[in-house]
Amino acid sequence: MSTMTTQKLASIAIFCLTLLPAAASAQDPQKLVEQYIKAAGGSKALSKARTIAIEGTFYTPDGKSGTYTLNTRLPNRYYSEVVAGDTSLIEAYNGKSAWRRTANGEFATLVGAEGSQLEAAGQYYNSHLVDARKNKIGIGFASFAKVRGRDALEIEVTTTSGVKRHVFFDPQTHLIVEEAATIGGIDEQIFYDDYRPLNGLKIAYKIELHRGTETYEITVTRAEVNGSVGERVFDFPKKSQVQLPDLKALFKEIDDNQKAIDKIKENYAGTRSEEETEYDKTGKISKRELRESNFFYLGGHEVSTLVKKDGKPLSEEEQKKENDRVQKEIQDIEKRDAKKEAKEEKAKEEGKDKGADDEPGIEIFLRASQFVNPRRERFRGQDVLVFDFEPNPEFKPHKLVEKVVHELAGVVWIDEKAHDVARLEGYFVGDFRFGGGVIANLQKGTSFVFEQAYVNNEVWLPTYEEAHVGVRVLLVKAIKVNEVTRYSDYKKFNVESIAAIGKPKGASDAPASLPATPGSVPKPD
Repeated sequence: MSTMTTQKLASIAIFCLTLLPAAASAQDPQKLVEQYIKAAGGSKALSKARTIAIEGTFYTPDGKSGTYTLNTRLPNRYYSEVVAGDTSLIEAYNGKSAWRRTANGEFATLVGAEGSQLEAAGQYYNSHLVDARKNKIGIGFASFAKVRGRDALEIEVTTTSGVKRHVFFDPQTHLIVEEAATIGGIDEQIFYDDYRPLNGLKIAYKIELHRGTETYEITVTRAEVNGSVGERVFDFPKKSQVQLPDLKALFKEIDDNQKAIDKIKENYAGTRSEEETEYDKTGKISKRELRESNFFYLGGHEVSTLVKKDGKPLSEEEQKKENDRVQKEIQDIEKRDAKKEAKEEKAKEEGKDKGADDEPGIEIFLRASQFVNPRRERFRGQDVLVFDFEPNPEFKPHKLVEKVVHELAGVVWIDEKAHDVARLEGYFVGDFRFGGGVIANLQKGTSFVFEQAYVNNEVWLPTYEEAHVGVRVLLVKAIKVNEVTRYSDYKKFNVESIAAIGKPKGASDAPASLPATPGSVPKPD
């Protein structure tokens, strides 16, 4: 072979190497998933896997034996336990809340990113990647990778809450050889080997778990598909639960206290920043918008003035238009409140109670939901009562608000002394259709978080909101949006100057926007 030919072949080889990333990106991630589903037992068998129980053993570096347990149950239950010597680590998601048993033996409800990661683990492991789109799971890019020196194909999986997981497949067997994700705030890598058939599925009998700095080489000693794995496995431990108080009385106190809370809130103003992210069907970001506003409270309503968009101040013309909008909103609130007070006063004079239909209260929550797993914990430095809620199967909703509440499950944190909600997490257990689905279809798994902080030892005020929304509009366009709102820089506010807020400069002696803030509230996880 001539030198020229050799050089040419070398050049071609180098050129081909430069094309590898492009070839990798050209891989079809959905095709990889379909190949995996077929290899793992088929979509029918995987869909019928109501429960999966895995038990195994390992040895610690000092020669002591340890045990590993993984239980899953449809639709989204997850339980993981590692016992090494005297240390027992448990993480679980029960379909309403995520919780953990730490190394020192304490049990705690997980919030923020850690809670979302466990919820995502429950969704992922129970889906088996079957009907990913229907289960609101995004299947992202595919690329070539190496797993322990061997070729592999990698995809990125994104759940409804935006949590990502990297999954690696063997190109020959099409089975999963590695998963990488953050679970409960700790980075994990899981390697799988020695797959064996079990009830129509392929189950790995060798698992190597890398959790933070620890490594567990697990030999599976028992595996069962569709065995008896009850709901109690995933519930917050009974020994750490407490007796629920009279919820009807507690919620009535919260409801009755709301007017007093609304008046206290009117003494505060602050800054609100919003980040709205829209995703395509693969979980890739297609649009992002940032907004910053000043806000205050009036008659129980939050009144916000937009001052920045995508990090840039509004133009003079845009700010004037926004200020005019805020002025009109203030006037509308004052008119509505005056009309409402007049109506209540008239009803009082006539000896009538306010109609139950006028303004739905917390009693709908009581009737539409059932409450389980009560416990007492510390949250942001305060003692709170925590309990899970889920749809009450005996309640038959009729009105729109009743139907909405009846589709929710989640967990709530309540400060019994302050008579207010410190945190609320919820998600829709099924699709919710507006106008029979013609107007909009709010998809199953749509979730939200609302969190407050106790400010000045006086009142709980919002600090954080998060929403993960999947919706199909007019039977055509499917939209997946995440929105995160952060409240900060709370300060005492002179309610008498409200009328001047939102007016353009020169229209009043008061400033057009809220003054600078001396302090801030704690930020959530």
